[in-house]
Amino acid sequence: MPQKKYTHLFFDLDNTIWDFNSNSYVALRSALNKLLLLEKIGSYDTFFNIYCEVNEKLWELYRHGLMTKKVLSVQRFEESFEKHGMPEIIDGGVVNDAYLSEMPAQTLLVEGARRVLDYLHGKYEIAIITNGFKEVQYDKIRKSELTKYFRKIFISEEVGAQKPGKQIFEHAIRSMNAPKKSSLMIGDSWEADILGAMKFGIDQIYYNPKNEKKSQEDLYLQSLDHNICDISNTEPCFSQGNQKNINNNGISTIIISNLYQLTDIL
Repeated sequence: MPQKKYTHLFFDLDNTIWDFNSNSYVALRSALNKLLLLEKIGSYDTFFNIYCEVNEKLWELYRHGLMTKKVLSVQRFEESFEKHGMPEIIDGGVVNDAYLSEMPAQTLLVEGARRVLDYLHGKYEIAIITNGFKEVQYDKIRKSELTKYFRKIFISEEVGAQKPGKQIFEHAIRSMNAPKKSSLMIGDSWEADILGAMKFGIDQIYYNPKNEKKSQEDLYLQSLDHNICDISNTEPCFSQGNQKNINNNGISTIIISNLYQLTDIL
């Protein structure tokens, strides 16, 4: 990606700044313990892995408007208990409420997040674009002492549109009075953050700490004229000669494996 002057940075929250995976693990364990279910389920790790698979599947439906928040909130736990061999042990809504109340109490950030935000703070206008539930996202940011970094927080429920839809990106850009050509989206979800921002027409940085290669990602990149600069295992590559430059619309993507690399890019 050639050097260019960005003025506005848009970050995803969960698993880009706030360590959702680790915090979710602790929050759900705490919730089940308070509900006197922890000992009953046997292996917590086994149950948590089942929950993660179910939750991701249902969130995919929710992102595409195929499931309501109310159904998602209840079904993700009831289906998890059923697959764990404990159907009808408890109402899923009760577990969901307990879980969401525990989530904001967890404040672990992705490695490098605070250091990077300290570096970027004051140099750029920074905002959050998240699909998370509004009743917990603000508390997560506040209790993790992140509020000062972000000028605005855009939550899909409040905007009335979700990533990867163009509407939420358009709303955020307009609300921040941000030129598209100097705006950058940074996130860990290939579909929600990267494809969403790409289709809207702004540059993106794909935070991919596990260096995962998804078939949908490879197929998309093969079929799309796009600048790709992968610095996951190398030094940042800014010169035109270091890129796969098959783009004619000026939109660029960088793939990074840790957030510290942002201090070299920005």
